[in-house]
Amino acid sequence: MNVTDLELPGVKIIEPRRFGDDRGWFSETYNQKALAAAGVDLEFVQDNHSYSRDAGTLRGLHYQAPPFAQDKLVRVVRGSVLDVAVDARKGSASYGRWVSATLSAENGKQILVPAGFLHGFLTLEPHTEVVYKVTSFYSAECDGSVLWNDADLAIDWGELDGEPVLSGKDKDAVTWAEFDSPFSV
Repeated sequence: MNVTDLELPGVKIIEPRRFGDDRGWFSETYNQKALAAAGVDLEFVQDNHSYSRDAGTLRGLHYQAPPFAQDKLVRVVRGSVLDVAVDARKGSASYGRWVSATLSAENGKQILVPAGFLHGFLTLEPHTEVVYKVTSFYSAECDGSVLWNDADLAIDWGELDGEPVLSGKDKDAVTWAEFDSPFSV
């Protein structure tokens, strides 16, 4: 398993090895010992799975506030996404900065998004499925969203073919300026 740090503290790309033969391939996508040896020592409590019918579906920028803040280990099992993490920790030197990575079923890459970061993704293909592990259970009272296209964040989502497909929650999300972050370093 190869673990690479991205430009923001704690955000990592995790690349499990694939072992192929004439039938296809096998991959160990999660190994607690291997990740702990690479400095990722987390206890995951829930697995989530999302399906997006259309390319151009945007989910985010989401967070779970304390005491239900979540670290996420995200991977794509069908299709591909542009995955984005935004540092929302007050007092962080990288507060308000973002990183992105392309995750696909083909490349097998995963992204670790630490608690205290906003998370979102844009589907690049129809019928995309994303699965992710989280370190805390979902809480409706602690659930929140920041506007995906906020000018202050200036996230580069790539070339969009029209408006993305959004949920009502994401259409009504607060701006970065309105967001009172519950996170700090």
